Amino acid sequence: QVQFVESGGGLVHFGGSLTLSCVASGFTSDRYAMGWFRQVPGKEREGVACIAMTDGEAYYRDSVKGRFTISRDKNRNMAYLIMNNLKPEDTAVYYCAQCLEWPTVFDSWGRGTQVTVSS
Repeated sequence: QVQFVESGGGLVHFGGSLTLSCVASGFTSDRYAMGWFRQVPGKEREGVACIAMTDGEAYYRDSVKGRFTISRDKNRNMAYLIMNNLKPEDTAVYYCAQCLEWPTVFDSWGRGTQVTVSS
């Protein structure tokens, strides 16, 4: 059974930084991609970033390019999302998940972690 567990998140001021971590379990090889999507109540979820565990190829939504960086540790089945220069519009619940088709199809997401950016 594939599972993801997120950590990190919290409350920061405009322009601040946060790092999200995620550990995956249940995979039998590194031939998968994982990342984050975010969701605000009443709005569609948005793919934020994904990374292929095999070669580290990364994908980002346009609004976070240059501010967010996704990385992975293959040996620990972990991914990290370093978020810099945070803006109030980044406020959402962030879910770690398997990326099946960027930027819209995800699977087996975790419980989510709240990121709040105050203006």
